[in-house]
This record gives sequence, C-alpha cells and structure tokens, in this order.
Amino acid sequence: MTDQELVKRAFEMHRFSYVPYSHFPVGAALLTGDGRVFTGCNVENAAYGSTVCAERTALLKAVSEGCREGWTAIAIAGQGADFCWPCGACRQMLYEFAPDLRVLAARGDGQYAEARLSELLPHGFGPRSLE
Repeated sequence: MTDQELVKRAFEMHRFSYVPYSHFPVGAALLTGDGRVFTGCNVENAAYGSTVCAERTALLKAVSEGCREGWTAIAIAGQGADFCWPCGACRQMLYEFAPDLRVLAARGDGQYAEARLSELLPHGFGPRSLE
C-alpha cells in the first residue's frame, strides 16, 4: 500500500467520526508489515476526557484483533489547514508498540508530512524503560 492510499483510507474514516462538540472529524489508518490496515475515527463524549482519538481507536482495534507488532506506518487525517499530528496521549500509546513508526500527518487539502514517532516523542517511555 502506498502512503497516498493509506492517507486516503484515513480520510475515508471521517464519515464515521462522532464529533458533536469540536466538529473536527479525524480518521486514522494503521498499516502493518503484512499489509493489514486497522482504521479508526475520533469519538467525542460530553465528558470531554472520555473522548477517544482516531489513532487510539485504530491502535485498540489492532491490539484487540491480536496484532501487537509489525506496525509500519499510521496516517492521521484532519480537515484543517494544519497537519494533523497525534496528541501526546496517542504518541505515548503508539510508542508502546512501535517506537519507530512512520507517522503521516494529513491536512484537509490532502497534503501530508512525515515524521518518525521517535522524533515526535523523543526519549519516550516504553516497555524497555521498565527493565
């Protein structure tokens, strides 16, 4: 799967977002080395702290379906003028499973930027930190 196709899959998830408060749909598509794609969208809640981001939805789907390794890239697509980078909580959750994951952050016009998760969360805390 190309990066453009992965970004497109992330944008397709906008239609499932539940965003009555922010009105800012976000979609995510998590790619594995064997070609599987786990998708997610953001789901808001009146108790704002209970909101779940698109990236964490995709991550939780992957883990709940037995996929805990081999993640190669994640595309995150927002509708705004800025690139849609993962929040701190999502960076931490992704770091647990794939510290060197490629992150494709897309903006509303379809353009995207790329960075490694390890660049977005330098000196991250993960399983090795507990050894």
